[in-house]
Amino acid sequence: MLRHWHQWERRARKVLWALVILGIAASLPLAAARWQMEKTSNQIEYIFDYRDLVQIAAYQAHPQQFIADQLGPMKQAGINTMAVYESTLQELSWAGRLTIYDSAQAGELRHKPVPADENYTYVLFAGSAEETALRPVIESVFRQWDIGVDPWSLDGRPGLIIETPVQNATLKALPPDPIAMQTLHEAGFQILPRLSDRAPYNQQDVDAQLASFKELGVTRILFEGNAVKGFADQADKKTLNAFAELLNKYGIGIAVIENSKPQQGLNTLSYLIHYNVARLYSLPENDAASLKPVDITDRFLLAAKDRSIRLFYINGAPSSNPDKAQITTPLQNIYDALQGADGQEGAVQKLTDFGFPAGTATPFQYETASWNKPLKAVVSAGAVAYIALLIATFLPGVLIPVFLLGLVGSAGLYVLSTSVLEQGLALGAAISAPTLAIIWALGRVRAHTVGPLRPIGGPDGPPSGASGEAWVFRGIGAGRRLGMALAIFIATAVISCSGIPFVVGLLNNITYKLVLEQFRGVSLLHLAPIALTAVYVFLYTNRYSVIESLRRLLNMKITVLWVVAAAVIGAAGLYYLSRTGNSGQASSIELVFRNALETTFGVRPRTKEFLLAHPLFIFGLFLALRYRAAWVLFIVASIGQLSMVDTFAHIHTALHISLIRILLGLGLGLLIGLVLIAVWQIGEGVWKRWTPRSAEKHPDVKSGA
Repeated sequence: MLRHWHQWERRARKVLWALVILGIAASLPLAAARWQMEKTSNQIEYIFDYRDLVQIAAYQAHPQQFIADQLGPMKQAGINTMAVYESTLQELSWAGRLTIYDSAQAGELRHKPVPADENYTYVLFAGSAEETALRPVIESVFRQWDIGVDPWSLDGRPGLIIETPVQNATLKALPPDPIAMQTLHEAGFQILPRLSDRAPYNQQDVDAQLASFKELGVTRILFEGNAVKGFADQADKKTLNAFAELLNKYGIGIAVIENSKPQQGLNTLSYLIHYNVARLYSLPENDAASLKPVDITDRFLLAAKDRSIRLFYINGAPSSNPDKAQITTPLQNIYDALQGADGQEGAVQKLTDFGFPAGTATPFQYETASWNKPLKAVVSAGAVAYIALLIATFLPGVLIPVFLLGLVGSAGLYVLSTSVLEQGLALGAAISAPTLAIIWALGRVRAHTVGPLRPIGGPDGPPSGASGEAWVFRGIGAGRRLGMALAIFIATAVISCSGIPFVVGLLNNITYKLVLEQFRGVSLLHLAPIALTAVYVFLYTNRYSVIESLRRLLNMKITVLWVVAAAVIGAAGLYYLSRTGNSGQASSIELVFRNALETTFGVRPRTKEFLLAHPLFIFGLFLALRYRAAWVLFIVASIGQLSMVDTFAHIHTALHISLIRILLGLGLGLLIGLVLIAVWQIGEGVWKRWTPRSAEKHPDVKSGA
């Protein structure tokens, strides 16, 4: 019975490998569709925060003239859009549109006593043009808050009485300053309105507001605060759906800020407007002032190439400089970064050279074809097969039941959550491919080096505490070892990369591209292949059973050296984990190194691949074909293999960029590995020449347990 079961297992293994290959083939059309989608949006929009410009102007002798004087240089530098916030009475006052008084101040102006028990807000418009543009807006907003608004005038200047204290009146959000928007539009700028969900939602007012935006050429809006407009009343009044209808009516999309806390209602609104969404990178005001122009340029280029950013939002703020005894601004530094200075190419031209011309950002055009679901089903089955093959490698005899349970579980999870199913299978395949690749490489090394058992010890038998037999470890010449190491290195990389199509095929939804939804389990992907490889090396690569190997490992004496080694490995592991995901921080030295790689190759290969894992893998293969102890280097090699798959788990990065990145990593890692082999061979030759007796004691044929 057991023999028949093993026969079924062997046949099932072949069938599952065929299913894995079929899954890879089914993922190719899905990858091709994504490749085409990634070409549909390449224009870059450079945005400046108009509120910051107003704030900077407030520290100038002639604020309005300063703003007018800066619009030309901004346009010339490449800034083609201005972000305009919702206003407040206070901001309109700063802009010179109106003047605000409380009841006491208004009484002094009129030379009349303050009315008893009154604490109102008095507003005087700067002129008739300001009254025409702003009065209807102010009246509408405050009446939505059930606050009375009455006409008022002083010395012929029109105004309003708002029946609430100044402290409360200045907190109410008003629509963006229509006068500023018209001025910017006439100056040739696109407008990016910033809306909030602070005021009660009114469909009629929002319709009129979006209609006015459309007249000014607005194509996209950005939200301010922790929720998108219409979210607060969605549960009761479906205001998000109503807002989405208006956005679709006027063809206006939205922007999402990279690495910010997702705003409430953002995913729902994105779905309702058919993902007319563009990703935005916000340059902090401190960086705009302190970074060198070349560093800002490099940051923009990396964001456009690697993270599908199409909107660059530039902040700026005035600062006090005691050394210069004046108020300074970052404007000139921003202009230099965008248009270039001191012989350096600016961001606008550099991004244009890389295929990202300045213009109006457009959304990625995607289409879900009818064949998408059937192909994903095949890819899912292939992923289940891959996971089952990995489990069966460590638990022989469970291949068939694990695969069948995986299919049933996947079907159930599909009903509950398609997203969780896709991410789970993608993660499982991403872990399985590099782990099985390293195990295969270990198997090839064993097949070429480990011979039959032979007796050990002298005439009196084996030494005390040792087994009576050991494996013969065959010696192989250096030239042949090098050729075999290269062949195994390339084949292992191909097997590891077989996990990539499953990640690409299963996570081909536009939500991952826009980072509205993120691939979870990155830390597990960075740890599991390393841990599984270590388990396999220590428990599955000797002549003992797994239980016996584990018992021997646990019975080993712990020395101070082991404790130190464990501490070092633990610290290295914590640092390694801290560098995974989007939250990892790089040192200043590493940033310089990264920029040098980016400048040299155009695409930066991953440091841990070409500088650590790949070189040690090719070097470890060369040594492992002669020295049994070198097999431990395969654990480090697993980092490079999993990293190649993880590169494609960054869905916001274009496929061709990820492909170039892993090819560069493999090529550079191979070159460095060959250098390590050459240094080893020279050192070994010198050692043998200087210590001929050592060579006699260590012939090519060695024994090892």
